[in-house]
Amino acid sequence: MAIDVYGRSIELSENGYLVNTDDWDRDVASALAAADDIDLGERHWDVLDYLRDEFFNNNGNQPNNRAILKEMSRRWGRKVDNKEIFDLFPGNPSKQAGLIAGLPESRRKGGY
Repeated sequence: MAIDVYGRSIELSENGYLVNTDDWDRDVASALAAADDIDLGERHWDVLDYLRDEFFNNNGNQPNNRAILKEMSRRWGRKVDNKEIFDLFPGNPSKQAGLIAGLPESRRKGGY
């Protein structure tokens, strides 16, 4: 399976995750999000940047929904609730955002 992003063919796993994390850039993220009918805005990018930073700079850590809520509350300067994160990424924030962020598929169960 693959997607075309500005003339580049990006290989995806059978579950839609990037086969090669080095293929990721913001255009690829936008294409992956569009496939899920998500139009990425500033708050989406905050979550995606956080997930990528945690994965690539914290020994492959893939934060769960609770960790995402805590970090976005810190970054946005107010309490963020589960509904707000699910409004951004309705297909389970930690997994759907991880896919869009170009991370490998998470093998952990649950999201909270």
